[in-house]
Amino acid sequence: MANNGNGFERIERTLQEIAARQQEMAARQQYHDEAFERFDAEMKLVREAISANAQAIAINAEHIRALVRVAELHHERLNRLEGDQPE
Repeated sequence: MANNGNGFERIERTLQEIAARQQEMAARQQYHDEAFERFDAEMKLVREAISANAQAIAINAEHIRALVRVAELHHERLNRLEGDQPE
């Protein structure tokens, strides 16, 4: 009989260890799930910032092209005016 009690104690101890490991694994899984959610939220902010920067860059490039065109027109006008003047 003592042998059976010892065997049951081992089974009970093993089951307790399994339950403790399952709880530990559940806690780890929750930590990782939360970490991935935080990472996803941060990446969403990064993507939004990149998109906003890309839009700002596109607008700035458009403005620069317009300024270059104005400078070209002024240069052409000056050349025409200088060409019309007697030397």
